[in-house]
Amino acid sequence: MTHRQEPGARSGFDRRRFLTTAALGGATIVGASALGGLDADAAFAAPMPSLDPAISRSTFVEGRITAINGSVLEVAGSYGTQHLIQLTNATSIWKLRTTTADAVKVGDGLYARGVDMPDGTVAADAVWVNIVNLLCTVRGIAKDRLHLTHGGSDHTVVGRIVPETTSASYVGGALTSDLSRVRIGQSAQVLGAWRPEDDTIDIARVTVGH
Repeated sequence: MTHRQEPGARSGFDRRRFLTTAALGGATIVGASALGGLDADAAFAAPMPSLDPAISRSTFVEGRITAINGSVLEVAGSYGTQHLIQLTNATSIWKLRTTTADAVKVGDGLYARGVDMPDGTVAADAVWVNIVNLLCTVRGIAKDRLHLTHGGSDHTVVGRIVPETTSASYVGGALTSDLSRVRIGQSAQVLGAWRPEDDTIDIARVTVGH
């Protein structure tokens, strides 16, 4: 009996081989991701099917980086699982802003999205390092920081205002670098990058009045 090959089946194999080659430094992948958005909001978006017929599904990994071996990140998941994340020359890396693999450190937390490879690794198309998304209440305001509480806790989290990076959105408006309208007592959504060394947060965006 002749087996009919499904559309995209061959291209799926080729795509994975191509990603493997890229992971080994033998190819350059450019262009938009086929797995979904690459901005910081995409880390918390609902999973979406790939637009690329060559990729049946994407894999999402979260955890803490325990070791870095070349371009492979060893990650301990929150529920006892272990993962190997392969960075390629197509991987988009976010750590408060778009950055490079040199900014990734042991001890960092991450979310990673990519494609399962035959060798058990995940070839990542996007990695978000130390990213946090908190619903908070503003408890204090200083020149270079916001004091925040979240989750019903009285524990204050320090959110650092980073020059030329931190932005605000008021009542769903456009992003602005002007934080003068942030007020004590307001509810706020804070998107930023956790700093493991001092347990503070570098703020990428604070949204109030949403």
